[in-house]
Amino acid sequence: MTRVTVSSMDHHGGRPRAERARALADALRQQITDDAFAEGVLPDERDLGRRFGASRNAVRDALALLREEGLITRRRGVGTTVLLPKYGHGLDRLTGLAQELTGRGTVTNEVRVAVEVPALPDAIAARLELPAGAGGVYVERLRQLDGLPLSLDTSYLTADVGRAVLAGDLRDRDVFGLIEEAAGARLGRAEVAVHAVNADPGTARLLGIEPGAAVFALERLTRLADGRPVDAESIRIRADRMALRATLRRGGPRTP
Repeated sequence: MTRVTVSSMDHHGGRPRAERARALADALRQQITDDAFAEGVLPDERDLGRRFGASRNAVRDALALLREEGLITRRRGVGTTVLLPKYGHGLDRLTGLAQELTGRGTVTNEVRVAVEVPALPDAIAARLELPAGAGGVYVERLRQLDGLPLSLDTSYLTADVGRAVLAGDLRDRDVFGLIEEAAGARLGRAEVAVHAVNADPGTARLLGIEPGAAVFALERLTRLADGRPVDAESIRIRADRMALRATLRRGGPRTP
């Protein structure tokens, strides 16, 4: 494992203890997300201190922060272990969540709702560039990874594409693949916004978390290669199980 020194944490500048702990917790969280610790077991405090150039007090405080986040657990005689693995989901490419999780475990989808609706909500119709009162298709799925809830996905689809999606395998396939088959065309791009929100009681119950717990709210409008919008999607993702990632390059025109 590469040794990482976190700003010579305990020895310079008189940084407040809480600030030093946060800096080390950030470094540890990144390495946990990158699967840097074999079998999810962290080294002991003394070893972590050597690797990160930090005192045992700083390490202990940082581990306490990660435990409060629900990322790790600490038990006498066992040590410090990752409580739940965090998986990366790239935001710089248009792929479904199940595709991102290939090789990470068994992904299943509980299809909670899959119906044709006579009229889309006005705001959704506007996003899909349809006239007010246009019909469509609504799909809601609860995604699980190795039997544990990961995300609650809801999609409003245009009627022509959505009807064919309803006839597809919504339990075991990504919606993106079904859309491309239904449309006979490739997806082109998507506009994405991510918010941090507190889970409402209904969402919390489905995701197996406490009401008010932090979740990622990902809103995505997906278009075919010709620019036509076909899928207005809202995803609630457990923040304790997923890290959202992107590769950003400086320069170039700004996307409106």
